[in-house]
Amino acid sequence: MRRPGPTRRPETARKGGLWAHIGPGLITGASDDDPSGIATYSQVGSQFGLAMLWTMLFSYPLMSGIQEISAQVGRVTGHGLAESLRKHFPTGVLHGALALLLVANTINIGADIGAMGAALHLLAGGPVQLFVLGFGLLCLGLQILIPYDRYVPYLKWLCLALFAYVGILFVIRIPWLQVLKSTLLPRVSLRRDSLTAIVAILGTTISPYLFFWQASEEVEEQQLDPTQSPLLEAPAQGDAQLGAMRTNTWLGMAYSNIIAFFIILTAALVLNAHGITDIQTSSQAAEALRPVAGRFAFLLFGLGIIGTGLLAVPVLAGSSAYAVGEALRWPVGLERKPRAARAFYAVIAVSTLIGVLLNVVHLDPVKALFWSAVINGAVAAPLMVMIMILASRRQVMGTFTLPWRLKLLGWGATGVMAAVTLGMFATLGK
Repeated sequence: MRRPGPTRRPETARKGGLWAHIGPGLITGASDDDPSGIATYSQVGSQFGLAMLWTMLFSYPLMSGIQEISAQVGRVTGHGLAESLRKHFPTGVLHGALALLLVANTINIGADIGAMGAALHLLAGGPVQLFVLGFGLLCLGLQILIPYDRYVPYLKWLCLALFAYVGILFVIRIPWLQVLKSTLLPRVSLRRDSLTAIVAILGTTISPYLFFWQASEEVEEQQLDPTQSPLLEAPAQGDAQLGAMRTNTWLGMAYSNIIAFFIILTAALVLNAHGITDIQTSSQAAEALRPVAGRFAFLLFGLGIIGTGLLAVPVLAGSSAYAVGEALRWPVGLERKPRAARAFYAVIAVSTLIGVLLNVVHLDPVKALFWSAVINGAVAAPLMVMIMILASRRQVMGTFTLPWRLKLLGWGATGVMAAVTLGMFATLGK
C-alpha cells in the first residue's frame, strides 16, 4: 500500500513548460555546491592550481549513479529512502547511521549559515551575527510556511546563483589548452596532501544527505502529479517516469560538477597564480579575489555564496527531517501543513536553529567542516552498501531492480567512497 500523502494538485502537475519539468535532480545537484563545498573547492584550487580539475570528471558518473539509484527507489516504492531501509534492515543499524547523519547535517547547516552571514558582511558591512540569525529564520520560514509545490520553484531559481562562478571567468584570462590537459590527462600524486584533497572533493560531491533528499523529493513530485503512481503499482509508467528522472538526475549532477570545476579553476587561476594558497572558508576566498581579480569578481563570488546557502540549508534540514521522520514512521513531507506533520517540521526547525546557535557560540568553520566530513565519511559507504542491496532486491523493487549499468556505477561509487573513507581516517592525527 502507498503511504498516505498530501492531496494531489492537478493544476500544478503539468504547468510551467520545461521549467516545471526540471525535477529534484537539479536542486539536489546544485545544493551540493553549498558554501561548505565552495570552501573545499576554493582550497583545492588555491593549493594545487589546475592539478585537481580531473576529479570533477572522475566523480561525475559516480555521484550521478548513486543519486539515480536513490531516486529510483523513491519512484518505484513510493516511499523515501529511510522508510524503505527501515523495512529491510535492522532498526539499530539504520538509527545509528541516521543519528550521525543528523549531527553532520546540523554542523553543515551552521557552517553554511555562518558563511552566508560572513559573505553579506563582506559585501555590505554590518553585524555578522544579525545576518546569521536573519538567514536562519528566512530558510526556516520558507520551508514551514510555503507548501512544496510553491516552494520548489524558488529553489530552482536559486540554482541559478551558481552561474556567478561561471561569470567570474569573464574577467580573467583562461589558458584553455593547459586546462584541458590537466582535466583529461591528469598526473595523480600519491603525496599525503594530494590524497587528502581527493578525499575532501569526493566526500563533498558524494554526500549522504543528498541520497535521502532526492529520493523523498521524487516521491513528493510523484504524489503531486495525478497521472503518476509508484511503479510497483503502475509498472507501465516505468519508462516515462524513470526516463525523465534519469535525465533530470544526470543533468543536475552535471550542473553541480561543472560549477565545482569553475570554482576550482577560478581559485587556481586567480589565487594560486598570485601565491595565495591557504584558503579555509568560502568568505576568505571571496575576500582574496578582490585585490587580484577586481570588485566584480569579488561581488559575484560573494553573491554566489549567499544564493547557494539559501538553497543548501533547506536541503540539509529537509533531508534530516525526511530521514528521521521516515525511520520513526512520522507523517513527512514539505507539502503537508505544519499541523499535520509537527515532528517532521520540528526536526527542520531544531536543526536550523542549532545551526544558528553554533555561530553564536563562535563555531570554528574549519573544524566544523572537518568533523562534518569525518562523520559523513563514516556514514556514506555503509549507507551506500545498504542502498545497493535494497535496490537489487526483487521483493523491494519488483521488475525494477537495478540494471547492470547502475550496479556497476553504484558499487563502483561505493568502493571509491570506502577507499576514500579509509584514506581519510588513515590521515587523521598525522
